[in-house]
Amino acid sequence: MSLITELSAEAASAAKQLALLSTEKKNTVLLDMAVSLRQEQAAILLANEADLSRARDNQLPNAMIDRLTLTPERIESMAQGIETIAELEDPVGRLREFGTRPNGIQINKMRVPLGVICMIYEARPNVTADAGALCFKSGNGVILRGGREALGSSQAIASVMHDVLIRHGLPAALISIVPDSDRALLMELMQQKGLIDLIIPRGGEGLINFVTENSTVPVIQHFKGVCHLYIDKAADLEIALSLAINGKTQRTGVCNALEAIIVHEAIATQFMPMLASAFEKQKVKVNAGASAAKYFKQAVVINDDEFGQEYLSLEVAIRIVPDFAGAIAHIAQFGSNHTEVICTEDNTAAVLFQRSVDASVVMVNASSRFSDGAELGLGAEIGIATTKLHAYGPMGLESLTTEKFLVTGTGQIRE
Repeated sequence: MSLITELSAEAASAAKQLALLSTEKKNTVLLDMAVSLRQEQAAILLANEADLSRARDNQLPNAMIDRLTLTPERIESMAQGIETIAELEDPVGRLREFGTRPNGIQINKMRVPLGVICMIYEARPNVTADAGALCFKSGNGVILRGGREALGSSQAIASVMHDVLIRHGLPAALISIVPDSDRALLMELMQQKGLIDLIIPRGGEGLINFVTENSTVPVIQHFKGVCHLYIDKAADLEIALSLAINGKTQRTGVCNALEAIIVHEAIATQFMPMLASAFEKQKVKVNAGASAAKYFKQAVVINDDEFGQEYLSLEVAIRIVPDFAGAIAHIAQFGSNHTEVICTEDNTAAVLFQRSVDASVVMVNASSRFSDGAELGLGAEIGIATTKLHAYGPMGLESLTTEKFLVTGTGQIRE
């Protein structure tokens, strides 16, 4: 039996044990994991520094290094995320009445784990803790295959979680980690149909396309985040400026950062100088359509077909549109089904925007940076699905379960 097949089989076996665990026991284990992450902070940071050193030597992009970097604050955030997951309602076993048929049989639906989930990710060591905790609480085994950039950090975090599982008499295989980033092992992992129930890739578009095209296991796609802020003619311009600055500059290397700003032409002469001044201070590189570029000192003029880029840096695209319909059309053409924002005081426009824009998260007068599982009340997220089967948007506990029918009769037979 190969390493990957053995790993998958052990995870599948462990998941069957986990599915029977009480909510109280799961929460106790999770809280212990949070405590242990804090206690082992020094060892995790040491492993992360080794990963960062290699990343710098290999001249990885700043956005990737940002995602790779762990700090005491980020480890504390991971621990708090696990504690929040422990506090959330357990979806496993939740019943939903489906009705009683004319012949008297009673039908309910019950939430059950998916089984074994495989996470394939790049330079995101925090995914190890988030995915491990979410899958554990939702009754799923998880196999973690991180990129080579974060392998040491991921192994250090997983080691802490393994120690806690063993201490509580549970198999470490519940949170498995592929010990090698060899592409051949990845290919084999994607062929484990029957042992792995779902694959979730998180990373660049190339990784997601590769997994989607080569996997025999169902895949939930988490594509790039080309997030727009549309500033309507009825916008409060101070709020609009705040949303633009926060969405673009608060943290650039994440999928919910703004990549484009669309401005209604009716308020362009008032708003664009405000935006230009703010972005100049923040050293944001501006790529703009011809009508928008004149407001900036050093804007790069781009053609209409050059929008839709995910910059993941202090860089943004800006376009002026003639009306609301122009903004909707732009998003339809260049959006990535991730997160879209409108700034407006016109409730009719706000409602129409939320109903008509095709994105997993659609916001009114709020920063795109809130498009995050923890910020939306999920505790943490395993990713943000930009496809619609079976989840759309940030995936929390419930998205990691499915429903089965429960039918109860009194001896009815079908004629």
